[in-house]
Amino acid sequence: MSDGRRAARRSPGEPWGGVRPFSIKTKLGALVVISVLITTGLMMVAMRTETELRFITVFSMIATLLITQFVAHSLTSPLDEMNAVARSISHGDYSRRVSENRRDELGDLAQTINVMADELEAQDRQRKELVANVSHELRTPIAGLRGVLENIVDGVTEADPETMRTALKQTERLGRLVETLLDLSRLDNGVVPLKKRRFEVWPYLSGVLKEANMAASARAGIASGSGSHTRTDVHLHLDVSPPELTAHADPERIHQVVANLIDNAVKHSPPHGRVTVKARRGPQPESLELEVLDEGPGIPRSEWHRVFERFNRGVVSRPHGPGSDGGTGLGLAIARWAVDLHGGRIGVAESERGCRILVTLPGLPSVPS
Repeated sequence: MSDGRRAARRSPGEPWGGVRPFSIKTKLGALVVISVLITTGLMMVAMRTETELRFITVFSMIATLLITQFVAHSLTSPLDEMNAVARSISHGDYSRRVSENRRDELGDLAQTINVMADELEAQDRQRKELVANVSHELRTPIAGLRGVLENIVDGVTEADPETMRTALKQTERLGRLVETLLDLSRLDNGVVPLKKRRFEVWPYLSGVLKEANMAASARAGIASGSGSHTRTDVHLHLDVSPPELTAHADPERIHQVVANLIDNAVKHSPPHGRVTVKARRGPQPESLELEVLDEGPGIPRSEWHRVFERFNRGVVSRPHGPGSDGGTGLGLAIARWAVDLHGGRIGVAESERGCRILVTLPGLPSVPS
């Protein structure tokens, strides 16, 4: 469920407009008051018209039962609907929803059930997407590795260095996919400790960019099966100011952030485009501000809040340049997870051209004076 849809809902238990004028307690109290008034009124009529008490009693009971039946129906009818929806959810049908047109506790319960159904539907969709994505990503390198080995066994090709290098590339692709899945598992379990240390930003980021270029060159000629780009036409540019800039963070986790942001930016770059990685000093000691800018089509503002969701591959039609694929949709989610571990912030920022991702890392904790 999108954030906009969440915002449109009330929080469970929150009354409409801050006040719940038609709560179940109010309705039951009104039922008692109306029943007493009807009985009292009929008694007064009986005293003035000398009607027998037994007729007054019968009329009073009939009127009270009719009103009670009306109130009871208004209370049990939504419960029957909720029961039917809950039964459908238990059987795996997440499409049904409960009507939210009441302004009492049952309306709050209906809203809670619908929110639960939305969450379960989203989780079920993510589970199916994960199975489909992993199956697709595993199929390509396994098929390639199997083809190479079958050719060697059948004597079609020899186990020369070039053939074994092709098999090694397929194995590396499998390793990258497994590492991505392990990162996702760590993300869910929250079991990754941070190993923060002070490091120099320029040589560190320079190494990340060189590694990205080398990995792309090594994968060129073989379709990517792990969401990593194979493009070598995009120029990577590093801009660190001041050159002696230092930061305090976990280098391994920051490597994940920068590598995934670069990978995403390269995929969405035009032919012979440029991706710029900027690093600046943050407001706190040893804090760091990182920017990754590309020259692609950019991201619509309406999609900014969904950029870092799992399995989100964007809504831009044909967004990827030559030699790249849609990936698993996990890279940016892992980047956000690594930044969150540091207590930092990551998000899409305004840009005149392309997409601009801004990362802020807090650095050393401030010492109270």
